[in-house]
Amino acid sequence: MIHPVTFSSAGLRRGAGTMVPLLPAVVVFAATYGFVARQQGLSVLETVAMSALVFAGAAQMVAVQLWQHPPPLVELTVAAAVVNLRYLIMAPVLKDWLAPLGGVRTYASLFLTTDENWAVSVAEMRRGGRDAAFFVGSGLALWVPWVLFSAVGRLGGGLIPATEPYGLDFIGTAVFLALLLPLWQGRRSLLPWIAAAAAALLAERLLAGAWYLLLGGLAGSLVGAAMHVRR
Repeated sequence: MIHPVTFSSAGLRRGAGTMVPLLPAVVVFAATYGFVARQQGLSVLETVAMSALVFAGAAQMVAVQLWQHPPPLVELTVAAAVVNLRYLIMAPVLKDWLAPLGGVRTYASLFLTTDENWAVSVAEMRRGGRDAAFFVGSGLALWVPWVLFSAVGRLGGGLIPATEPYGLDFIGTAVFLALLLPLWQGRRSLLPWIAAAAAALLAERLLAGAWYLLLGGLAGSLVGAAMHVRR
C-alpha cells in the first residue's frame, strides 16, 4: 500500500536536521562568495539579493567573476544557466513527492534545490518516506546560513584594507580549483579538460567580454559527451 504524500512540520525539522553536518562548509563557502563579491564591486544589497534569489554557489561564483559595471546581463544569464543545467535532470526525480503538492508549493520547493539536499531527499524518498516537507526543511537549513554568511563575508571583507599583500585576490580562483579537483576521474578526464582550456584561451584572445568561460565549458562538455557515447 502506497501512503499519500504529506507535508508536516515534523518533516521540516527532520529534513533540516540532516543538513547540520554540512553547515560549516556552507558558512565558509558563503562567506567566501561574499568576500569575492566585495572584490568585484558588488554592494551589500546586490550580494545578499543574489544569494537569496539565485541560491546556487557555483553559479554565483561564476557570476561575480564576470561582474562589471554595468553588468553584462546576457553573459551572466547564460553562464548561470549553463552551470545550473544539471537541475533540469535532477528535479524530476522528486516528482513522486512534489507533484501532489500542487503548482505553488512544488515550484517553491524546487527553488531550494541543491546537490546536497537533493541527494538526502532522494535517499529518504527511496526508503519509503512520504513527507515532502523533508526536502523543504533540508533546503531551508542551507538557504538561511547561505544568505546570512554571504552578508557576513561581504561586510567582513571591508576590514581588510588591501587583499593583494595577503594573496586574497586569488581566493575566487582557489574556490574554483577546490570545486574542480574532486571531479578528476583519471586519464579519461584529461581530454575534456584540455579541450575546455584550449577553447577558453582561444576565445579569451579573440572575443571581448567573458565568453571564454562559456565557450570553454561548452567545448569540454561536448568532448566529454562524445567520449561517453563512444564507450
